[in-house]
Amino acid sequence: MKICLLGDTHFGVRNDSKAFHAYYEKFYSELFFPYLKENNIKVIFQLGDLFDRRKYINFLSLSEARRYFFDPLKEHGISLYTLVGNHDIFWKESLSVNSPDLLLKDYNNINIINKPTNLNMDGYAIDMIPWVCKENEDEISDFIVQSTTPYCAGHFELSGFKMMQGIDSHDGMDPIFLSKYDQVFSGHYHTASNGGNIQYLGTPYELFWNDCDDSKYFYVLDTNTKEIESIKNTNTIFTKFYYNDETTDTDNIDLEQFTNQHVKLVVVKKKDFIKFDQFIEKIYKQNILELKIIEDFSEFESEAIDETLDLEDTMSVLSNYVDSIETDTDKDRLKTLLKTLYVEAQEYEGT
Repeated sequence: MKICLLGDTHFGVRNDSKAFHAYYEKFYSELFFPYLKENNIKVIFQLGDLFDRRKYINFLSLSEARRYFFDPLKEHGISLYTLVGNHDIFWKESLSVNSPDLLLKDYNNINIINKPTNLNMDGYAIDMIPWVCKENEDEISDFIVQSTTPYCAGHFELSGFKMMQGIDSHDGMDPIFLSKYDQVFSGHYHTASNGGNIQYLGTPYELFWNDCDDSKYFYVLDTNTKEIESIKNTNTIFTKFYYNDETTDTDNIDLEQFTNQHVKLVVVKKKDFIKFDQFIEKIYKQNILELKIIEDFSEFESEAIDETLDLEDTMSVLSNYVDSIETDTDKDRLKTLLKTLYVEAQEYEGT
């Protein structure tokens, strides 16, 4: 038997952006569902944060998610097991009010995991653990201690893993409490990573600029061999382009790469202003979603600009600043606070 593993979906992301709904639909209609159909996969484990907003649902987002995701699940006879994640709950310390329970009860093929549960799929036994909070932490701890199941899937906030590109988590739970399992799959963090027996799935598509150039996947678990196959999503919505008017041949650039994209143009060197303006005009004609231009690198020579340079690494700037100041404040706690604020700012960034 094969089971699809799907990370955080965040339906309604970016202030319920229509452009992101179109981007999501392209992934599900052209890659995800055709792959499941071709490989006769009838079960999905979705590991939390099904919806993006904790406090309410936008009716258009709900309608769109039903149209391109939940309805096709039912039409194709696919069973969805979804964990309640932290973005799915109204109260921060309770799962009692959650969006999947309230919004999806009319689907008899959707199973909502709001308490620790053991599933057995064709002899493959796995513990399913929703978001851990003050209300359920003792129940979940006791459940894990008593479990004899070798596999686990959860929505865990664990220290020592990447939250997203450029941001490591130093808070969260010590992963030692999951060491009894042979393998643990988790949602919550948006970049895919591995550490010991724990594998973070990451999101199946890009959500924020941090996701640019960060490979995105959904996964297929073979319950017989226990092997995991990663299926890459090649669709993007963020494009970064480095411009140097000494080396960039604007007449032979594939301009379609900018269509329906958030574009970040990093200007390495610009001496011919007319040529640059003409290139900008060409980009705007490609039906782009947004264009951000980063320039004024006059203090650098072009040879010093490495195209792998991470110009997005805000946290490194903040961390280095904290290290440089003299203060009696606990610097690690200050860095953690800044990281939390930065992540929240990313999540609420407009389109």
